[in-house]
Amino acid sequence: MTLTDTEMEYIKEELGREPNPLEYGMLDIMFSEHCSYKSSRPILKLFPTEGEKVIMGPGDDAGIVELTDELALVMGMESHNHPSAVEPYGGAGTGIGGIIRDIISMGAMPVALLDSLRFGPMEDQRSRYIFEYVVKGISDYGNRVGIPTVGGEVEFEDNFKFNPLVNVVCAGIVRKDEIVRGIAPNVGDVFVLMGGRTGRDGIHGVTFASEELTSSSELESRPAVQVGDPFTKKQVMEATFEALEKVNVQGLKDLGGGGLTCCISEMADKSGNGALMELTKVPLREEGMTPYEIMLSESQERMVFVVHRQDVSGLLEIFDKHELPYAVIGQVTSSKRMVVTQEGEVIADIPTELLADPPIVEREARKPVVDKEYVQIEDGPVDEALLDLLSSQNIASKKWVYRQYDHEVQIRTVVKPGDDAAVLRVDDEKAFTLTSDCNSIHCYLNPYHGGAGAVAEAIRNVVAMGSEPLCMVDCLNFGNPEKPEVFWQFKECVQGMSDIANRFQLPVTSGNVSFYNETEGVTVNPSPVVSVAGIMDLKDIRTMEFKNEGDKIILIGATRPEMDGSEYHKTIHGVVQGESPRVNIEDEYASAQAVLELIRDDENEQVTAVHDLSGGGLGVALAEMIIKGDIGASIDLSRVPHAEGLSTSKILFSESHARYLVTVKEEASAGILSTLQEMNVPAAVIGTVNGDTLKIRSADIEISAQQLKDAYHGIIEKFMA
Repeated sequence: MTLTDTEMEYIKEELGREPNPLEYGMLDIMFSEHCSYKSSRPILKLFPTEGEKVIMGPGDDAGIVELTDELALVMGMESHNHPSAVEPYGGAGTGIGGIIRDIISMGAMPVALLDSLRFGPMEDQRSRYIFEYVVKGISDYGNRVGIPTVGGEVEFEDNFKFNPLVNVVCAGIVRKDEIVRGIAPNVGDVFVLMGGRTGRDGIHGVTFASEELTSSSELESRPAVQVGDPFTKKQVMEATFEALEKVNVQGLKDLGGGGLTCCISEMADKSGNGALMELTKVPLREEGMTPYEIMLSESQERMVFVVHRQDVSGLLEIFDKHELPYAVIGQVTSSKRMVVTQEGEVIADIPTELLADPPIVEREARKPVVDKEYVQIEDGPVDEALLDLLSSQNIASKKWVYRQYDHEVQIRTVVKPGDDAAVLRVDDEKAFTLTSDCNSIHCYLNPYHGGAGAVAEAIRNVVAMGSEPLCMVDCLNFGNPEKPEVFWQFKECVQGMSDIANRFQLPVTSGNVSFYNETEGVTVNPSPVVSVAGIMDLKDIRTMEFKNEGDKIILIGATRPEMDGSEYHKTIHGVVQGESPRVNIEDEYASAQAVLELIRDDENEQVTAVHDLSGGGLGVALAEMIIKGDIGASIDLSRVPHAEGLSTSKILFSESHARYLVTVKEEASAGILSTLQEMNVPAAVIGTVNGDTLKIRSADIEISAQQLKDAYHGIIEKFMA
């Protein structure tokens, strides 16, 4: 039981009596951080949630924005951190299953998955084990259901050794006139449960996710991890879409965290109604299950439909056809109470509002005391540093991960994993982009600028592909919010994220908060993972690789001496210290608008490649463009905007924000540079695409493209061999 003494007193006062054990269990899960957002709700109000294209913002299973006159994009993001720490294969797979059901429950066809993953270093055997089986869980589930995994990110860092972070994005497409919601709007309608049978797995899953892990969690908490079944999920998807097409469905919601208790109470409460539910009707997988177990079970692959009584027979015919278990388990009432009966006898009776809307907890926020000691860095050979960076676990190729995913099923994928963002076709003219980003070290050093930087990088990724940012979803991963220093990190991150989202008029349409990511005193770096979707014309797609001999390389944005928190400091010198790079929101906005304008006005395809700068800075960005394009470049660092007086290492490895590399045809370079200057955006031609080496003239450095490739590829493969 995770209810506090204060909460138990509040419950008794609201009910006017002592709850029975079943009611205590139901309230316990609904008051958990995972279900109630009781700590985070006041802070989440900072996010912009409305916009011209927003059809449905936060509050349902997923957010919805307009794609075209007829179609809408549905997006959601979830975490499955604790389950993946305890049982990585099943934890990751059921995380995928849950977010897919969220998209389906809005009436949308899931078309893409992304995963944002964080683990301990590859040198650690347990971290390798968790990494291997999380990736396998994601690939097995996604591939079997037939949804492409089109992108994501992986970070390796010491403080994720005991608490891996497994965050998953799912995007779907729905016709605007076919959107459904998780509501129960009409008194007298019935609740129909369909899909997997209810078993003892996942009981107390949400309360397990709302407390810290311990060294014994792997054994003690395994029953709280749900068991996924992608084959049943496929049947559930097909049956759901047929039902939505043929039956007048009033409401639809998946059973995720909190099981039947959460699903039924939230559907009823959203419509100002109540629910009467008969427990003996629930199809069970195991004998002898108690009411407590049935109401709290988080068994997977289950959906609840709300339909008129006259539509029940037609709905059940569809479920029979797909050979899925089902049952009419209750009805919508006007009582505003959730009443559970067993063979007609009332065994639980709680106001739906008490279940679905627990009171907010005001948390103390206090800036942590920071060690002011600062190690002075002595730079070594720059060429060796660049090759070492390319071989670092956080920058090296992640092909070992994404080659396990089917990223082409459904044949929408236009740009595959490995670029700044995935591009998926909507129709013959339109596409949308998807990316996910977060730099947890930046967030640790300065939560405000780290949070803002996560949004900024995600925006740069979709802009670099040629798309305009459309909406954002997030998964906010932090430690124990009861610790004032952790809650301060959370508030600062959300403030930074909100400030830049407001400037870009980028609505946050859905999200998830995952607290208590710590084990016996080891807290994860604050990790507000951001997924941004962009909208674009297919003709505007740009990719990162160098393409043509003679193209001019333009660097947009100012380079500043911002080395703290960089991959260079961490990998080459083994230090994490100081202040993370600062996000100048106006600079970020100006650079993004400049790149979009160049691409949209580029009728003669003079802009040949675009790539944003992030981890590893200019040096790594240039190397990636060479590696992917199999063609070299000659660079003059003295031309880098605002880099006067900086060392070669600072120019190459600074991680200043608001920067892009753009290649243009030689004859267009002067005109494009003039256009950028008119926009008052720092920009300069810093080199030319040519040869088969990276030649940095001002530093007398020359590295072959083959050396860069050898450094970049095969790193993860060696660890996983």
